[in-house]
Amino acid sequence: MGHPVAIEVRNVSKRYSDDPGLAPALDDVSVDIADNEFFTLLGPSGCGKTTLLRTIAGFEHVSDGEIRLAGEAVNDLPPFKRRVNTVFQSYALFPHMSVAQNIAFGLEMQGLDRKLIPQRVDEMLALVQMQHLARRKPAELSGGQQQRVALARALAPKPKVLLLDEPLSALDLKLRKEMQVELKRVQKEAGITFIFVTHDQEEALTLSDRIAVMSAGKILQIGTPNEIYERPRHQFVAQFIGDINFLPGHLKRGQQNEKLFVPSGMPVEIPCPAQGFDGSKVQLAFRPERSQLVEPTQPHHLRGVIEAVLYVGTATLYQCRLNNDIKVMLRENNEGLSHGRVVGDRVAVNLPPHACLLMEA
Repeated sequence: MGHPVAIEVRNVSKRYSDDPGLAPALDDVSVDIADNEFFTLLGPSGCGKTTLLRTIAGFEHVSDGEIRLAGEAVNDLPPFKRRVNTVFQSYALFPHMSVAQNIAFGLEMQGLDRKLIPQRVDEMLALVQMQHLARRKPAELSGGQQQRVALARALAPKPKVLLLDEPLSALDLKLRKEMQVELKRVQKEAGITFIFVTHDQEEALTLSDRIAVMSAGKILQIGTPNEIYERPRHQFVAQFIGDINFLPGHLKRGQQNEKLFVPSGMPVEIPCPAQGFDGSKVQLAFRPERSQLVEPTQPHHLRGVIEAVLYVGTATLYQCRLNNDIKVMLRENNEGLSHGRVVGDRVAVNLPPHACLLMEA
């Protein structure tokens, strides 16, 4: 990763019951998270991401395994003795205190010299660009401003790691996108590790240095946003990150390349020999934006009919029913003029070899 390791999670499991019929909340999870890394735990509700965050914070005890912070085992340390802080979905600001007083509170509890507290508060106000609002009460702030105060308060004691449990979920879409930019800026300027929990795929891709995709208490894949999106190694990961189409097929090996035959019998070329596939049934996956609609007169393409046309501003989405009766979604960027395609048009789908992913059926 190029940086010292901030958090080591080693074979961690968390069970809330001794009943063997109940699946654990965390199932043998291992991951290293680097210093100054924006690391995101991504997955649907109930996948274990918040439980993993809470075990790192010390709010939950692990059933098995070990958690190390900067090389030190912290399994038996209570939350206040771990150099981590948490920003929750609810910012939990003290309503009777000003912005500056909210930020100072943790420093006072920490026992910092009172002469040094105003300087640290000023540093945090500057970091989150809230100097002009230092005297206001939380009720006088917008949702985004309250989020910044919560962030400043959590960063003020100089934690080694900051944990963020879906802190943007209460914000409207426009403000949420603005705060994504702010979070990334603050993380880089603060120079510490952020571990961020979200179920929002776009948010994870926007913010993260690396992403861990979780399902059913397990980490299925860890990688950069580009790796997770472009080269998913698991069907769940491919489906959860962005939109994707799947076509069942049968792989046949040739001397020069691989060809995948979908149910209609149309061959689809695969750019390089597929490793780990023995000619059995496979799934061909492709993103809606990586394929093109072309005229049905062109040879060697999948054929079908348009069943729905959805205009979404920057692009138009086409739902097509292929001749093998499978529905796929295709996306074309809008360039000011309509492509003129309507429901009922017969079309062909061109799949460039580089757009195709092979997965186990």
